[in-house]
Amino acid sequence: MTAEFLNLLAVARAAAAAGAQVLAGRPSGPNIAGSLGVVNKGDAGDWVTAFDVAAENAVREAITAERPHDTITGEEHGTTRPEQPSGYRWSIDPLDGTTNFIRNIVYYATSVAVADADGVWLAGVVNAPALGRVYSAARGHGAWLEENGQRTQLSGPLAGRTGLIVASGFSYDPATRAEQFAGLGNLMEGFADLRRLGSAALDLCLVADGTHDAFGERGLNEHDYAAGALIAEEAGCWVRRPRLTSPLDGGPTDAERLEAWTCAGTLELSGKLWALP
Repeated sequence: MTAEFLNLLAVARAAAAAGAQVLAGRPSGPNIAGSLGVVNKGDAGDWVTAFDVAAENAVREAITAERPHDTITGEEHGTTRPEQPSGYRWSIDPLDGTTNFIRNIVYYATSVAVADADGVWLAGVVNAPALGRVYSAARGHGAWLEENGQRTQLSGPLAGRTGLIVASGFSYDPATRAEQFAGLGNLMEGFADLRRLGSAALDLCLVADGTHDAFGERGLNEHDYAAGALIAEEAGCWVRRPRLTSPLDGGPTDAERLEAWTCAGTLELSGKLWALP
């Protein structure tokens, strides 16, 4: 299956690049929300733009052109099932970090991942055009960063270092956010500082490249972590994915998602992360 995994990675890379190319067309400047087609999705601060939709269209077209019999689930267009499904399923987030994108904060990316019929993630790519970084992984083949023409294998955070940094995020749901704030002391125990970048996909990648020592967040959807979690895992990190009802089965419910805890870090931090939130 090695060749198959690498073939899937090549498709994921091309699809993520197609989405990132759309995002790279963002007009310059921080105060241009009116030209981005911004719409609120329901919760205060949960936005979608015309770029989210266009990027997802580009990602789907790239996948379908190469693999017309694969199922696709995406943040903006839901689930697409072919008449004769192959068993492979793609999970795509065309623009992870939409609020950052709207405000011209550089932490946003297109995330693309693929799983087999048993739900095992096989390949994933996170392409961050404003950072000029492409993170990628195929199961059993390690995790990699491409930046400034260089390709570097990732090996996770440096074990045993002091001044540990944990990354997290906070829910748009007021009740969930209040619980998160109340538990912040427990999360911070043993860490020197907290980072909140606004993109779970990139937070997981920054654990993979050793920038963060750990990441943990409640309330993520599958498409938020699918690629980033595999990249962190292939970099040698300990990763916990939440057990969510599959989009193929109509899940997850909001209540299920808001309770779910996703985290990654070094093995020495796994006991602490597992016990949270």
